Amino acid sequence: MILAESANGMGHGMSERALDEIDRKIINALQRDGRMSMADLAAEVGLSPSPCARRVGLLEDARVIERYVAVVNQRAVGIPVSVFVSIKLSSQREEALNAFAAAIGKWPEVLECYLMTGPRDYLLRVVAEDLGAYERFLKQKLTRLDGIASIESSFALEQVKYTNVLPVR
Repeated sequence: MILAESANGMGHGMSERALDEIDRKIINALQRDGRMSMADLAAEVGLSPSPCARRVGLLEDARVIERYVAVVNQRAVGIPVSVFVSIKLSSQREEALNAFAAAIGKWPEVLECYLMTGPRDYLLRVVAEDLGAYERFLKQKLTRLDGIASIESSFALEQVKYTNVLPVR
């Protein structure tokens, strides 16, 4: 990944610079706790707050850090069911792929969607309150899309591991 830095080292101008050890420390710390104060972050990575804040700004500008979010427990908010859905389209033409992606992008139940290699075209992670809610999603949304040749749903019984923390080294 490349960061932006001005020639004089100030501001957010554009020149290429690879992530260094301090950048990686900042990324790892913020992945653990995105609400960490700048003072605590600076102390953890061995900088004073002002240079640390500048580096965080550079990471944000370069979209290494895309956004800050709260990770919500899906069971605690009443959405305990995760379903992995494999989709095969009747056509793999660009227009068909784009139409499918546009429709899926509007549905909040779909947390993840990947264009795949192999026998299926897409893999989705869908969340639902219960089996009835998933059935409604399937019948009222997914099966109404044009161009779907087949749908296979697999229900997750237990989440063995989940993380959104990238192993940045």
